[in-house]
Order: sequence, then C-alpha cells, then structure tokens
Amino acid sequence: MAAGKGSRCPNCGAPTDPAFRPFCSQRCKDVDLNRWLKGAYSIPVVEDDDLPTDEDETDGRA
Repeated sequence: MAAGKGSRCPNCGAPTDPAFRPFCSQRCKDVDLNRWLKGAYSIPVVEDDDLPTDEDETDGRA
C-alpha cells in the first residue's frame, strides 16, 4: 500500500504523518511496537498429531 495522500494510520485511521509513516504519531507507532513485542501479531498454529515426528522416523540407531 502506498503511503501517499489519503493514507491512513493502521491503528486509529487518522491521516499519516510523513515523520511517522505509516502511522500518524509517535504514540500510534509505539502502540504498534508494543503489540509486536507482546506477540499480538502472531499466527496461531494447529498441531497435527498425525504427522511423523523425528523419533518416529529413526530406527533406533544413533
């Protein structure tokens, strides 16, 4: 997404400030960083128990 005229802050929707692009302010920039640091943007993983593990693939030899 280009950050030209009409770009909006992804946090609050206010017009972006070139000094804090793609955000509108230092506050919104810090809010986004805090979300990254807390893991809010993580992708949930579903474990599949049917897949073979490394232990299943070895035949007991070292």
